[in-house]
Amino acid sequence: VMSKGNGRTGAYKHLMTGVSFMLPFVTAGGLLIALAFALGGIYAGDDAHQGTLAWSLFQIGAKAGFTLMVPALAGYIAYSIADRPGIAPGMIGGLVAANLNAGFLGGIIAGFIAGYGVAALNRYIKLPRNLEGLKPVLILPVLGTLVVGLAMMYVFGQPVADLLAWLTAWLRGMQGSSALLLGLLLGGMMAFDMGGPVNKAAYAFSTGLIASQVYTPMAAAMVAGMTPPLGIALATWVFRNRFTAEERGSATAAGVLGLAFVTEGAIPYAARDPLRTIPALVIGSAVAGAISMTAGAELKAPHGGIFVLLIPNAVTHLLNYVLALVVGVVVTAIALRLLKKPVADVVA
Repeated sequence: VMSKGNGRTGAYKHLMTGVSFMLPFVTAGGLLIALAFALGGIYAGDDAHQGTLAWSLFQIGAKAGFTLMVPALAGYIAYSIADRPGIAPGMIGGLVAANLNAGFLGGIIAGFIAGYGVAALNRYIKLPRNLEGLKPVLILPVLGTLVVGLAMMYVFGQPVADLLAWLTAWLRGMQGSSALLLGLLLGGMMAFDMGGPVNKAAYAFSTGLIASQVYTPMAAAMVAGMTPPLGIALATWVFRNRFTAEERGSATAAGVLGLAFVTEGAIPYAARDPLRTIPALVIGSAVAGAISMTAGAELKAPHGGIFVLLIPNAVTHLLNYVLALVVGVVVTAIALRLLKKPVADVVA
C-alpha cells in the first residue's frame, strides 16, 4: 500500500479497481483454455477440430475471454477515475491497445488516459442546464473515446510495432550466440510484458523456428512462459504476507494456468505491482529459459504446457526440462519474496 502522498494512492486505487475487474476474465478465459487442452489435446484450438467441445471451449476462452481482458482492465481503471462516462472510452482504448500488441501495460496507459481525459472534459465542458443530460451519454464518451483512441493509435501504435519488428530482427541476429545467452534472453522476454511486444517477439521467434526444425528456442520459450504464474502461485502459498487476500484466493487458478502455458495468469499480479513483480518474473523465467537451452531440450509443439509432456517424444531431455521449470518457479517465488513489500491487509 502506497504512502507517497495522496496522488499515488489515488492512481494506485484506480489501478487496483481495474485489476480486480479484470481478474475473472483471466481466470475464466484461462481455465477454459486449460480445459480445452485437457479434453482435446494441445491442438484442440485448431480448425481441424472445429465443432468439438474442446475446440468450442478454446474459442470461448481465448477468442472471447482473453479478448476482453485488457479492455476490462482499461475500462474499469477509467471508471474508477471518471465514473460511468469513463467506461466506454476506457474499454475501447484498451481494445485498441490490445490490437496494437501493446499488451496489458498499454491497457493500463489507455485506462488512465481515458479516465483522466474524461474527468478533465467533465470539469471544463460547461453546458446550459437543458443540455446537461447529454454530457454523460453523448459528449463525454465520444470525446473521451476520440482522445484515448487517437492517442493509442498515433502515440503508441507505431513505436510498439517498430519495437516488435526490431526485437524480432535482433533475436534472429542472436540465433548463433551461446545457448545460455539466448535462453536467458528468450526467458526474460517471455515474462516481461505478457502479451506485449517483448513477449510477442520472443514467442514468434521461437514458433517461427519450428518450421526450420530448430526446436530448442521453443522449449525455452514455453518453460519461461509457464514459470511466471507457477512462481506466483508458489509465492502466494509460501510467502503469504506479500499478497492480498484476493491475490491468494486466485493463486490456485494462476497455478493451473501456468501448467497449461497460459502466461496471462500472471498479469493480474504484475498489473497490481509492476515495478516489483515484473523484475521477479523476468529473473525466474530467464533462469528457466537458460537451463532449458543449455540442456538442449527441444519442443516440437508451439503450446500446450504440461499436456505436451504426455505426448511421447514431444520434448527431448525431459528430466532437465522439468528441472528448468522447477528451478525457474522457485527462483521466481524467492525473487517475489525479496522484491515485494509486505501487504497491510493480510490476516495470516
